[in-house]
Amino acid sequence: MRGGPGQLLAGRYRLTDRPELLRASAVDERTGETVLLRAVELPALLTAGQDPDEPNPGHGDRLVRRVATVGAAAPTWHPRLLRGVGAFVEGELLWTVEERPAGWTLAELLTAGPLPPYRAAELAADLAGALRALHEAGLAHGNVTAESVLVCEDGAALLGGLLGGVAQEALAEDLGGPGGRRRYEVRATLVGPVAERWPLDGGPAGDCWALGALLQRMVTGRSPFPELGVPELVTAVRDGRREPSVVCGPAAPLVERLLQPDPTLRPTAREVQEELAALLAGAPEPADGERAAREVELKPEAPLVPLRPRRRGRGAETVSAEAGAEGGRKSRIPPALLGPLLVGGVFALLVLGMVAVVLFAG
Repeated sequence: MRGGPGQLLAGRYRLTDRPELLRASAVDERTGETVLLRAVELPALLTAGQDPDEPNPGHGDRLVRRVATVGAAAPTWHPRLLRGVGAFVEGELLWTVEERPAGWTLAELLTAGPLPPYRAAELAADLAGALRALHEAGLAHGNVTAESVLVCEDGAALLGGLLGGVAQEALAEDLGGPGGRRRYEVRATLVGPVAERWPLDGGPAGDCWALGALLQRMVTGRSPFPELGVPELVTAVRDGRREPSVVCGPAAPLVERLLQPDPTLRPTAREVQEELAALLAGAPEPADGERAAREVELKPEAPLVPLRPRRRGRGAETVSAEAGAEGGRKSRIPPALLGPLLVGGVFALLVLGMVAVVLFAG
C-alpha cells in the first residue's frame, strides 16, 4: 500500500510509520491505543459491480461483518489473547485491527536462532492457555503461527492474528467455495507454505496440531515439515513425513502427540497447558540462567549482564561472602587466630623495649 506516517485510515487509524506490505502500525485516535493493521487483498471482482468503474462495497461489508462476529465472540478478557478491535474495507484491501503492546513477534526473535527448550515451553504454555480460552468459548483460531505471536517486554507470549485468519478463510471460501480444488488454490495464495496453517483437520484439534509444529519450530529454528511450496508441504503433512520430534528435547513426547495425524490422539489445549506447567515445574536449575539471558535479550534497556541466579541450598551469609570476594580481596587470616596474634605482637614490643633500656643504661 502507499502512504506513510500521518495518513488516516477509516477516519480513525493514524499511521505512525511507513507501512510494510499489507501491514502497518497506527494509533487509534478514538482510544489513543497503538494498534496493528493487517490487510487482505480483495480481487477486483469483489470490489466492483457490473461496471468495473463502480465500486461494489456489499461483498466487503459482508466480510467485515463475518470478521466482527468472531471478534465479538472471542474472550478478550484473557491476558494471553491480543484483542481484535475490528475490520474495515478501504479500496481493494480488507483491513483487520488488533491491539499492539510493545514487543517482538516470535518470527522476529527466531531470526536470531532457536530458543532454549524450557524457554520455548514457557511460550507454548502461554499460547496453550490462550487457545484453551478460545476453545472453551466455542471458537477455533486457525492462525497459530510465529507471525501471530507477540512476545512482550516482560517475556510473556500473546496470541494474535485471530481476525486476520478469519478474513483469509472467509475470502478463500467466498472465492473458491466450501471445498475442492478451487478453494485450495485460493487458500494457497493467501496463506502460503507455512506448516502451522495446513493441519489435516480444522477446529480445536487443528489448533493443537499447529501448536505442536510451532513448538518444534521454536526449539529447532525450522519447521518440522518441508516448506518449499504448498503442494510439497501439504503432501508431507498428509504422509506424516517430518523431522522426528526427538529434536525437541524434554518437550519431545508432547510434540509427538500433538503432531499425531489422528485428532483423537492429540491432547487438548487444557491438557497441553497442564503438561507444560508440570514440565516447567521440574525444570533443572540451568533453565533459570537461560531465562535470565532471554529476558536481557528481550529488554534492550535492561543491564547487559544478567543477575546470577541464587544457588540453592546456600544461606545469605554465603551469598554475602561471595559478593565481598567479588568487590575486593578478602583477608587470608582465619578470624580465630586474630586474638592470639595481637597479644603476641604486644608482648614482642615490650621485650624489645626492655632490651633497649638495658643497652642504653649499660
